[in-house]
Amino acid sequence: MKISELSKKTGVSIRSLRYYEQKRLLHPTRLKNGYREYDESDIEKVKTVQFFLELGLNTDEIYPVIACENFQEAKKKGCASSAVSLYSEKLETVREQIKQFKEKERYLEKLLKFWEKELEHEERRD
Repeated sequence: MKISELSKKTGVSIRSLRYYEQKRLLHPTRLKNGYREYDESDIEKVKTVQFFLELGLNTDEIYPVIACENFQEAKKKGCASSAVSLYSEKLETVREQIKQFKEKERYLEKLLKFWEKELEHEERRD
């Protein structure tokens, strides 16, 4: 598939896809006319990159995990160690963010209850 089709299927801009290639996260083949040709597997790879970017990783942090596409490469590159380290760190970050959001949620619930009671008192007075 061409880059425009990959862009449509993933919702990622063509510019971003070119950037992912530049950062070695994607490896399209080149046709004789110079056009990029992507495989169906690139759809999932782009979605994985997007997931990691949403978690706050940068492309340099994503590369070691994305580079380990198959088992033989994983054995050669020490991918398991990189993946465990990266995922452990990010999981801890996400857990901390969840904790902070839960605290915010409790505070907002408290505020909401207070103002709902105030609203009830105002409506009774009218």
